[in-house]
Amino acid sequence: MPEELALLVADVFEAAGLLRKMGEAIAGAEGQTQARWQLLSVVSEEPLTVARAARRLGIARQGVQRVANDLVREALADFQPNPDHRGSPLLALTPLGRATLQRITTRAEAIHRTMTADIPEADIAAARGLLHRLIYQVHRHEDGDASTDGPGRPGGARA
Repeated sequence: MPEELALLVADVFEAAGLLRKMGEAIAGAEGQTQARWQLLSVVSEEPLTVARAARRLGIARQGVQRVANDLVREALADFQPNPDHRGSPLLALTPLGRATLQRITTRAEAIHRTMTADIPEADIAAARGLLHRLIYQVHRHEDGDASTDGPGRPGGARA
């Protein structure tokens, strides 16, 4: 099983790289980058602080701050007062930002439909389910809650 997992990890990395490259092309067609697309998307539901957006994206706050500043300079987003913390404004989309995100999303949806035309939806759902289980297990392992063969771990061998 460990060998199959190692091969799956390699496949996930390969798929992630290909999807990232495709994402750059999709966003680039609208004059944006994938990083900008991701940030536009993450703050589209509700305004967030840069720190919270970074946590949701799983990347460094400093990188998100640079992208946020670029979006504000281009009038795709703006900083709004945060009633909970004056020193951490909320990043929110402007109407131009929403329109840009919608164009990128529409372009991506068309490509995704073409790409998955011969893949049953159930297969995609099963793959997502497996990835979610792996993500959960990685988090458990990072938190020290996963069963391992190492001493001092729940379910693991004891010294």
